[in-house]
Amino acid sequence: MTNRTTYGTAFITGGGSGIGRASALRLAQSGAQVAVSDLNIDAARAVAHEIKTAGGEATAVALDVTDAQGLPAAVSDAEDQFGPIDILVNSAGLILVEPLLEFSQASWRQVMEVNVTGTFQVSQYVAQGMAHRGYGRIINISSISGLRAGVGRVAYGTSKAAILGLTRQFALELGPRGVTTNAIAPGVVETPMTLNAYSEETWSRVLDMVPARRRGQPEDIAEAVAYLASPAASYVNGEVLTVDGGYMATGMTQTGNLEA
Repeated sequence: MTNRTTYGTAFITGGGSGIGRASALRLAQSGAQVAVSDLNIDAARAVAHEIKTAGGEATAVALDVTDAQGLPAAVSDAEDQFGPIDILVNSAGLILVEPLLEFSQASWRQVMEVNVTGTFQVSQYVAQGMAHRGYGRIINISSISGLRAGVGRVAYGTSKAAILGLTRQFALELGPRGVTTNAIAPGVVETPMTLNAYSEETWSRVLDMVPARRRGQPEDIAEAVAYLASPAASYVNGEVLTVDGGYMATGMTQTGNLEA
């Protein structure tokens, strides 16, 4: 196994916005060379420019995670620039909200293709090089929706639960090859995706169940990404780290005259 004291090269899917963007910026601050990949190449370029303006090293890569045929070229572009990928952050994701009994087959397939198949095929492809070199960090962005059900989230929640299964499978089979695989389950995080999915009333009701009493920010998740990507997390493998302001810990918020 190769021992590392630095972050090396990071490849971020969905790096053009939200948690992906924050993770790219945070890893660059730690000294990683960052390949910002996104379906929206203009957004990826903007993040790469932001990193370089701050003195970091970054490049933008066009990538549709559902396009297996285009994946080798995207990874090659990143590795030609910075060398072999040491860290993979699977942040690309999609949420479509519809009532359970009305949820369409087309919407189901679209969410599964992006969130599950996309995570699987990018991880499988990048992990081949990691396993060959004896070192790698794979970090999957799941969700508390993969741990608890949410109204209208039959596809999203199921896809995020599947990512947890993928994480454990990769951890088991790649651990002996020097590659760790972990997942982060963000709670209520303010991103472009959630701002489109939540109304102000929904935000208010959800925050009543969050002991931290605030919306999470992409930077909160990026700090967890930085830890799992670091040499300090070398013995953390197959873990699901919830970053949710205490949401998953919440049960009864009132007992008798006592109220949280």
